[in-house]
Amino acid sequence: MKSRIKGAVAALRRGIELGMTHIDTAEMYGDAELVIAEAIAGQRDKLFLVSKVLPSNASRRGTIAACERSLRRLKIDCLDCYLLHWRGSYPLADTVAAFEELKRAGKIRSWGVSNFDTDDLDEILDVAGKGKIACNQVLYHLNERAIEHAVIPWCERHGVAVVAYSPFGHNDFSTPRQVALSFLVRETIVFAIPKAAQAEHAAENAAGGNLTLSDSEIAALDAAFPRGPKRRGLPML
Repeated sequence: MKSRIKGAVAALRRGIELGMTHIDTAEMYGDAELVIAEAIAGQRDKLFLVSKVLPSNASRRGTIAACERSLRRLKIDCLDCYLLHWRGSYPLADTVAAFEELKRAGKIRSWGVSNFDTDDLDEILDVAGKGKIACNQVLYHLNERAIEHAVIPWCERHGVAVVAYSPFGHNDFSTPRQVALSFLVRETIVFAIPKAAQAEHAAENAAGGNLTLSDSEIAALDAAFPRGPKRRGLPML
């Protein structure tokens, strides 16, 4: 356990050194917030920190309490972005009200959602109004391109960033990581948050930022990993 934590801290610090300053976590991820707190000590100002509230905690009071717990565990005063992890049973109006209250209190700078399909996005846009939803974090990799059909176009129309989680899937494709990342972020509104358990993995991921694919290379990848027909429901992990 200690060696795994040591490796995770080293990976985070190496990623930060290489300019990968967007760090994503969640209250659901066990002790991840505590590990991140150790890794980022003394470096808060250069980072973009994101955490998520579980749907089971996403009432108005529950969201605020969950955010405050995450802040304590991360040993910071403010999150750059706070997300609803996926759609749950609490009314979106309650969660949005909590997000806005947290913004006014200076505990978060922005908020967004995760695993939201277009119908959910339509609903939360109606609740929150324009210009409030910072991002939608969704599953996206070469073998899972469903969000290209409707979710990415919706986000483009409404100025919402798309954050791709699990951008390597289950590592079930042979394309180098740098190529896979470059393909996913070919649209300017798309960002990727690759996992790295070791420092060398962080370095491999960071190298993807230096690669720009040509039109012919993008076309070849598109042919090798077709997005397929639109499916019902949004894929998620």
